[in-house]
Amino acid sequence: MKKQTLHSTSYFVTGNKNPENLLKWKKINCEIKNRQGEIFFQMKGVEAPESWSQLAVEIAASKYFRKSGVPKTKHEKSIRQMVERVVKAISGSASKQGGYFKTKKDVDVFARELKFILLSQRAAFNSPVWFNAGLFESYKINSPSEHYAWDEKKKSIQQTKNAYERPQCSACFIQSVHDSIDGIFELAKNEARLFKYGSGTGSNFSTLRSKYEPLNSGGHSSGLISFLEVLDRGAGAIKSGGTTRRAAKMVVVDIDHPEVIDFIDWKMNEEHKAKLLIEAGLSSDFEGEAYKTVSGQNANNSVRVTDQFMKSVQAKKPWKLLARLDQKVIREVPAADVWNKITHAAWMCADPGIQFHDTINMWHTCPNSAEIRSSNPCSEYMFLDDSACNLASINLVKFLNPDGSFDFESFIHTARTLFIAQEVLVDYSSYPTQQIAQNSHDYRPLGLGFANLGSLLMRKGIPYDSDEGRAWAGAITSLMTGVAYLTSAEMARAKGTFTGFKKNRAPMLNVMKMHEKALDKISWKHLPEGLDKAARNLWKAVVFNGGKYGFRNSQATVVAPTGTIGLLMDCDTTGIEPDFSLIKFKKLVGGGEIQIVNQSVKPALRVLDYEDTQIESILSYIAEHNTFVGCPEFKQEHLAVFDCANAAPGGRVLSPESHVKMMAAVQPFISGAISKTVNLPNSASEDDISRIYFLAWQLGVKAVAVYRDGSKLSQPLNIKKKTAPGDSVPKFTMKCPECGSDTVLTSGCYRCPNCGTTVGCS
Repeated sequence: MKKQTLHSTSYFVTGNKNPENLLKWKKINCEIKNRQGEIFFQMKGVEAPESWSQLAVEIAASKYFRKSGVPKTKHEKSIRQMVERVVKAISGSASKQGGYFKTKKDVDVFARELKFILLSQRAAFNSPVWFNAGLFESYKINSPSEHYAWDEKKKSIQQTKNAYERPQCSACFIQSVHDSIDGIFELAKNEARLFKYGSGTGSNFSTLRSKYEPLNSGGHSSGLISFLEVLDRGAGAIKSGGTTRRAAKMVVVDIDHPEVIDFIDWKMNEEHKAKLLIEAGLSSDFEGEAYKTVSGQNANNSVRVTDQFMKSVQAKKPWKLLARLDQKVIREVPAADVWNKITHAAWMCADPGIQFHDTINMWHTCPNSAEIRSSNPCSEYMFLDDSACNLASINLVKFLNPDGSFDFESFIHTARTLFIAQEVLVDYSSYPTQQIAQNSHDYRPLGLGFANLGSLLMRKGIPYDSDEGRAWAGAITSLMTGVAYLTSAEMARAKGTFTGFKKNRAPMLNVMKMHEKALDKISWKHLPEGLDKAARNLWKAVVFNGGKYGFRNSQATVVAPTGTIGLLMDCDTTGIEPDFSLIKFKKLVGGGEIQIVNQSVKPALRVLDYEDTQIESILSYIAEHNTFVGCPEFKQEHLAVFDCANAAPGGRVLSPESHVKMMAAVQPFISGAISKTVNLPNSASEDDISRIYFLAWQLGVKAVAVYRDGSKLSQPLNIKKKTAPGDSVPKFTMKCPECGSDTVLTSGCYRCPNCGTTVGCS
């Protein structure tokens, strides 16, 4: 088959213009203080586009700027330097690898478009790209490295010469664990290396023998939990990305493992110990002595359940727990009892979450290679063991026109450009083990996603909890994934398919047809005329071109938490989340912050045809009361448009079911999964949690976690041994490990709105 290289289109940047000249620039002083008011980061005269907020610039400067080795300025002092470094690394690698673009002109056009997309905050790569890409040009580090990368000349995986020659650019890793002492501690070493460079990792530990099973040498295994405790200590000791950020880690255990009940109770029991230590006088801070003393606090925990188990719960049948080596029945327990333990533990401490094994593998593009058994820390990347994924997210609000319409053309162009860049990063990057490097090269999974969905819907005057809102979410996601796979087929024609495609051709094409069939579930009557036809034609092209040329990438899309990069893009909402509150805080130049009305409210009121005088009056009312309820100028039929995840005065809050339904609207168009924590009020019962988990399974969601407000057993500052009737339950507050500010739980991560640090994910 004749190969055909990619063509680059000048869309945002016409001619040979410099994208930087299309933006207005400013210089500001960056200053981040800790909770004691002490300055812990400061940089004066930082250059940035005028549209970037104070917080976005501070996050870029403090987290992503190169701190040494920069010609002339010694360290990066401008957003343009940071973006230039990353774009130059990617476009240079595209040229060096060859086969992507026919001419240097095409490479230059691609580089200019990518640069404008990043400078205008239309999209952002995951943090490791900003941390590490382009470092080798200035850093000459000769220390030996155990990282591995693809060597184009030798056509094989080779060990890199030094730590920065081939940077680690993936945020998400899944690693296998072998049932041996060597295997367990090899995993510990590899986890530590990943944490060091700012990435997260997940593993399914169900291969490990339980404490009920014999060893080859005689005696019995010390069991699953004992080794999880060791690895948990390792994660607590290694700070992610070389900072004080906590490691990001996922622990998965199958529902038929003999120690699954101990695993379900593990974190809950450990948090009870922490509570007793706090009541005895130790610090209640999550980074304090009480939590450091107990285990199980450095990972998200998930139970991997099958359809058979869920049906056994419904039918109140017994459930068999099986030995790892010979699959003999260790014991039988009522399935409903196991389920009740899951919901009780989640009610008590938010863990474990649920991953639906059969749903995940029904959408698996490479089942002939192996099953999907685990995920990354936040459950959006799900693929083969010993694989990696680099992520990038599109800021949906940037594609809204002044009249409230959505610019689908520029959105599609952005998705295509970004996806090509991610593909180039696969071979540009290094990996911590030879097997991960090999699988990353052989399967080339990518994770294109989006952020700011909640803000987009509010600005369009559409309720998050509505058929119209879910139709928009499904349609946008279907276009994004369709463009990604069509681009992947285009790259397969230029460079060849991923190595594992031939083996998995039939099931992968079947999954593409499942994505195409899912278009029937979208309520197109709520969407612009002609979009239905465009989406169907797009997916027909995906199926046709994939059948003809194959695909360059086994996976294409995820919905990530977009913790730190969401702030870098000035997103009001992360990932798939709705707006959190009508009131938010805005950072000021020189430090400090002010309380303002959520910036999505004003454009939403305009779309809903309120007059300027009415809008100003309504905004003043919200600023004072944090609610629309009682505002005389506001029409009550519009209340649903402004419903948020956090309850405002007046009691309006999005239902937990609305979160799951939104996930279900998006899931059929995502290669991986969706990072999402369903927030529940403190008054929620265990039955409520059970209902949410069952609803997620019934609607075809791949994974879900819950958080009941105030469910952490230790409550900082005002712990009470007994709560008197009528007392409010104090909220658990995860302090930012860098600046000490209160964090906010979004999409399974604790995110610091002061300095941008994310805790629990990458």
